[in-house]
Amino acid sequence: MSDHSEELPIESGAEAPSAAHAPEAPEEPSAARPQDAVASAPEDALATTLSRRRFLEGVGAVAGMFAAGVVPALLSAAPSSAGAATGEPEAASASAEGIEKIIEEDQPINYPGKPVWYADPAGKQKWAMVIDTKACIGCRKCVYACVEENNIGRDSGFTYIQVLEMEQGEIDLETAVLDYGEGGKPDKWYLPVQCMHCAKPTCVYGCPVKATWKEPDGIVVIDYDKCIACRNCIVTCPYGARHFNWVEPDVPKAERNPKVPVEERAGVVDKCTWCIQRTRNGMTTACVQACPVGARKFGDLNDPDSEVSVLLKTRRVIRLKEEDGTEPMIWYVG
Repeated sequence: MSDHSEELPIESGAEAPSAAHAPEAPEEPSAARPQDAVASAPEDALATTLSRRRFLEGVGAVAGMFAAGVVPALLSAAPSSAGAATGEPEAASASAEGIEKIIEEDQPINYPGKPVWYADPAGKQKWAMVIDTKACIGCRKCVYACVEENNIGRDSGFTYIQVLEMEQGEIDLETAVLDYGEGGKPDKWYLPVQCMHCAKPTCVYGCPVKATWKEPDGIVVIDYDKCIACRNCIVTCPYGARHFNWVEPDVPKAERNPKVPVEERAGVVDKCTWCIQRTRNGMTTACVQACPVGARKFGDLNDPDSEVSVLLKTRRVIRLKEEDGTEPMIWYVG
């Protein structure tokens, strides 16, 4: 591996993480975790990875996202709305001035002055994503595409994207189903969750060695060479969007994306990068490309004619856990 960082380097091909990365011994994996490669049986393998118990433990912090003002907006995204009955504020669209303010707030944080070693330099974009919960059919094709594109371990026990199934007109994460079978049920609605690439990311503020930062185009990254595996960022992320690789991600060599690190991610924290290897080269994210119903949109807020800019100005939108002040850069419409 080339010399990506002067601090805490990990040599390519190492059989185990360095002492600085050495984590505690992992718990025995549950029987529900998949052992087969995604390529051979993607839906079955990933479905069993996404157990409800794991979600409630790792993403349970998201439960607070549905505080006053957010709950009715999300309920209005489901066919049976309870928003009007609660008397709570509804979702609202953003003005052009509002988008300018969002862009102004979305600035680099702890940025070392150069891009993370596995990415090309950032352009002039300010990336954002919009997800349509009415359009989402819960097929999880976004999940499978993300796993394959980003070299996520086939038996790691996590995925960057998780999709929740709930009853229409209801939102209760205690009863939400993560390991449901096929999506598209007419009496259900689906809520995808992932890293929000916040404008004010508590995960970045919480890193004691500045191994994670926000780049100029808004993407929150991790320098795997600098991560000391303290996992404080996992604790401080209110969305449960960070994960820990106990070992090197198990990805068959024939299925590896050469543009995404693998060995360097052993014994460190992992997360969504908005497919930085694609989005900085004129492509969209793998999840957006894979969605068969166009429920996901990704684009540049600096472009007033981009799909995300138009949606924010013309649709009623909400963001998860806005009351925490993290300014997430993923919006939901419904």
